[in-house]
Amino acid sequence: MCGISGAFTASEPSRIDVMGTVRAMTAAMEHRGPDDEGFFLDGRVGLGARRLAIIDLNGGKQPLTNEDGSCAVVLNGEIYNFKDLRGDLIGLGHWFRTRSDTEVIVHAYEEWGQACVHRLRGMFAFAIYDGRARRLFLARDRLGIKPLYYHDRDGVFLFASEVRALLAGRLVRRRLDPIGLWEYLGYQSVPAPRTLIQGVQMLEPGHWLAVDAGGVVTGGRYWDLLEMASPEARAASAEEARVRVGTLLRESVALHLVSDVPVATFLSGGIDSSAVVGLMREAGQRPRTFSVVFGEGAYDEARYARQVAERFDADHTEILLKERDLLEHLPEALGAMDHPSGDGVNTYVISRVVHQAGIKVVLSGLGGDELFSGYPSTALGRAAGWRRLWGRIPERLRMFAGGATRVLGGSSVFVGKAAALVESDGTIAAMLPVLREVLSRPQRCTLLEDSWGHAADGSPDPCVDLLRKAFARAPGAGQLSRISYAEARTYMHDVLLRDTDQMSMAHGLEVRVPLLDHVLAEYVVGLPDAQKRPNDIPKRLLVESLPGLLPHEVVHRPKQGFVLPFDRWMRAALRPFCEERLRPKRLGCRGLFRPVALEKFWQAFLSGHRSVSWSRLWVLVVLEEWLERNGIET
Repeated sequence: MCGISGAFTASEPSRIDVMGTVRAMTAAMEHRGPDDEGFFLDGRVGLGARRLAIIDLNGGKQPLTNEDGSCAVVLNGEIYNFKDLRGDLIGLGHWFRTRSDTEVIVHAYEEWGQACVHRLRGMFAFAIYDGRARRLFLARDRLGIKPLYYHDRDGVFLFASEVRALLAGRLVRRRLDPIGLWEYLGYQSVPAPRTLIQGVQMLEPGHWLAVDAGGVVTGGRYWDLLEMASPEARAASAEEARVRVGTLLRESVALHLVSDVPVATFLSGGIDSSAVVGLMREAGQRPRTFSVVFGEGAYDEARYARQVAERFDADHTEILLKERDLLEHLPEALGAMDHPSGDGVNTYVISRVVHQAGIKVVLSGLGGDELFSGYPSTALGRAAGWRRLWGRIPERLRMFAGGATRVLGGSSVFVGKAAALVESDGTIAAMLPVLREVLSRPQRCTLLEDSWGHAADGSPDPCVDLLRKAFARAPGAGQLSRISYAEARTYMHDVLLRDTDQMSMAHGLEVRVPLLDHVLAEYVVGLPDAQKRPNDIPKRLLVESLPGLLPHEVVHRPKQGFVLPFDRWMRAALRPFCEERLRPKRLGCRGLFRPVALEKFWQAFLSGHRSVSWSRLWVLVVLEEWLERNGIET
């Protein structure tokens, strides 16, 4: 696990200082890899890595090369099946200098070329320089667990694990992208491949890129969850499905426990994290668990986490978080955001304590809601008949009905979303982004100055466009499978995984997500809807695949998100902090937002107006902090 960076120039000799650029980018990611750094230079290409030593502590220094040094690799992530691959490659004549999972990749590339990605099981973003072909090859894991950003301009190609690393190379202009801003305000994060910086893109999950000697960039998709849904699962009986899912869960957790340093677990007290803790105990390891405790009844899950910890004899640590603690650490938490997000502060807080406890690796239950139909959005699948009927209604009538809903229902957040759903064409691709939207299109237009609002208003919604194309490629996918895909490819990838990576790696902490093992995901998504959510009970398949493992109270408790009580805090202890960043002379003077509209928005929130939720203000607070810290031009 580390932060990786690199530079490739098509000109000969290079018109840039390749190694100087790579060193600057790599230095900006010291927090991701505090244990070591390494570099590779071959004329027009340079690779850099900051290392968090987890596998082969003494021998796994990056970059690593093949036998004759003609290929070099840098990896951010973990290859969980590296031992099996290593044995296969030794049998094919390759020899290894280390026990590192990273070295497996360079030999796999030698043997199978870019098709090597199909053999890797894990979370990864890597780059290989092929000296013989004078070619740079990059790939990202299937579900987008580890990030990879790049910039391609005038024959110079740069890549890094973080946006700020690219900016540190001083070859990327710090210029705000208008469409990226529009999308951030809508979804509290910018959907890949776009970012908030003009000219900086994020490599999408399950995709690869290659840069040839002439600087020509090509790329494509090598994996898609719907397309790779398991045919075996489609034909499985309910009992076969339960047994197979249980087997895959145990297999995945066992793989994710492979480490040369101790592994701990985040524990919220929900089904997902509790299952991971239980399976860790089943695998023969005594869990070390960490939970955030708020001490406020509406938000606190401590008693459930304690029950799980006691059941599995875990070494349990509770992190009591109070308002004054948040105020103390909030500036540094926001400073850790490589890319602004409306979420993630909770992950920063717990990661900080885990790091202070001397832990480098932690397991998370992230992905359970997406894979096992835990979100309320699964109601869209149950309403398939209604959605098809509604989609046949002419668009003009749907728009009229939506307008009437707003007039008759008022201006609450709920009514606004209901009206937008009514106006949609009834497809999951159109409806689910409405449910995940933070600031509606009308609100964005009201807040943004004309020059910024007009840049993107009326443009296709990136999430809707992505989902329509994906569903068109897999017309036979079930309704719940489509929702799983939609949640995984948008909110999970663009918010949850990105936040988890940047907030944990700010403390040199690796978070592994065994519920997002791609073999498990392919099987579950391939199952018929009735087997994924029998009797319409969320996560029933996950629970039944692990019979008797979880406490009854955890299985049957009401669903509760792992969130901080911002709604109350922003009206109390956090109010000065927020007002300072939202005042017209600060955020308004950037020319992005209308100062009067911004002030009305804030006052409406303080007065408890139902049209302005805390999340709609928080994305603005975070944005201003990020713009200021990174010197972004508007």
